[in-house]
Amino acid sequence: MRDSDGEGAGGGVPRSHPSNIPLPMSHSDPNYSGTDDECSNRQSSSSATGGFYNDYPSSFSGECSPYNMSPWNQTMASPWSHHSEASMAAPAMAPGTSLISSLVREEGHIYSLAAKGDALYTGSDSKNIRVWRKQKDSGGFKSSSGLVKAIVISGERIFTGHQDGKIRVWKVSPKNGLHKRVGSLPRLRDFLRGSLNPSNYVEVRKNRSALWIRHSDAVSCLSPTDAGQGLLYSGSWDRTFKVWRISDSKCLESVVAHDDNVNAIVAAYDGLVFTGSADGTVKVWKREVQGKGTKHSPVQTLLKQEHAVNALAVSAVAPVLYCGSSDGLVNCWEGDSKLVHGGVLRGHKKAVFCLAAAGALLFSGSADNTIMVWRRDAGVHSCLSVLSGHTEPIRCLAVVEYNKENVAAAAAETGDNSGVGRWIVYSGSLDKSIKVWRVTDEPADTLLGGPGEGSQMFDRYPGDPFGASSSTSFR
Repeated sequence: MRDSDGEGAGGGVPRSHPSNIPLPMSHSDPNYSGTDDECSNRQSSSSATGGFYNDYPSSFSGECSPYNMSPWNQTMASPWSHHSEASMAAPAMAPGTSLISSLVREEGHIYSLAAKGDALYTGSDSKNIRVWRKQKDSGGFKSSSGLVKAIVISGERIFTGHQDGKIRVWKVSPKNGLHKRVGSLPRLRDFLRGSLNPSNYVEVRKNRSALWIRHSDAVSCLSPTDAGQGLLYSGSWDRTFKVWRISDSKCLESVVAHDDNVNAIVAAYDGLVFTGSADGTVKVWKREVQGKGTKHSPVQTLLKQEHAVNALAVSAVAPVLYCGSSDGLVNCWEGDSKLVHGGVLRGHKKAVFCLAAAGALLFSGSADNTIMVWRRDAGVHSCLSVLSGHTEPIRCLAVVEYNKENVAAAAAETGDNSGVGRWIVYSGSLDKSIKVWRVTDEPADTLLGGPGEGSQMFDRYPGDPFGASSSTSFR
């Protein structure tokens, strides 16, 4: 492995080697194979196969679909269409919440979303990044880097993470509005310079080494810091996360974070970074600035379980971390520096694949084809709505606040000029559609039922494996 005192290939600081990584644990990872009739227990988190990386199981019959493997459930269009579904009222929706429209382009399963203002970017297994403006198709741009697993927007740049381990950087031309690729992470010159020094190589699996500044497996998640800090975090199936300085595309640090795929990463408050993995753990890291680089140290392991952690989100209004996993549960932890377990949101029948936080709301998307809307008020969570409409598992979510243009677009679709509602929610699914929802954050008079009994429940596990210090509210 790379010596802790060596220089990085890109001029960055050395790679971190956490000393308290727990031993590997068995885990459930009910991911989708791209076909409904093939699934099997996953053999390896970091596949050595070339070409298309199959991130999903592949050997049983359709009735053994990975989405039915969740302990929550052991039972069993046009290529250019855009249509209003305001009349298709989903069950258990709060007043002011509705389905505005569906965006469909037959390009493949939707795996990633990013939204800013009236612009929406969608990534699929077609290798295309599609651009939508005001819910209308506005073109797109194509990458040769494989399935688009993650998209984030930071300033004027759009970053995309791909199945082949590459991170692409894009910008919009001010002249014609077209998107142009302006680089990749790492930069080619840093890669070539670093490849000349044997000390820049690390072992990524038995009998295989790779340059430390480059991911050796799929990039599964991306998270930028605040603009003032100018950093981008990338998590990968190679079990590491890497830290990039956006201004010059330098890789500052690489951290071996988990014993299996890194599925989720969030750069949060007070220099904290949260990672979730297929090894069933959630970890907290503290960022320190060292000269022109960074150093991340592990400070807490919040969760150890058999079920894969698929998604993380941090509340926009309080120091609260949410975790969605393959057992269908959403756990939360609260606190500034030392986080304590706050409880469990129960309601989904199958694996939770994605989370998004906005204001006092949390949105959870699941393999049960629903989105649950949760509200946190005075430390207590309640289920406001269950958004139904997708016919396949929901893989990604994005939320933007209502603005005048969005309100006008929603009013045109629904005939509602009241402007009631604060958020527009985009959901991407394996049914190849993106649905657009209007969601109010007004508290419901009564708790709503969901796709399973007890959807309004917010409690700790029996026996509370997180410790007696767990709390049920943030103070």
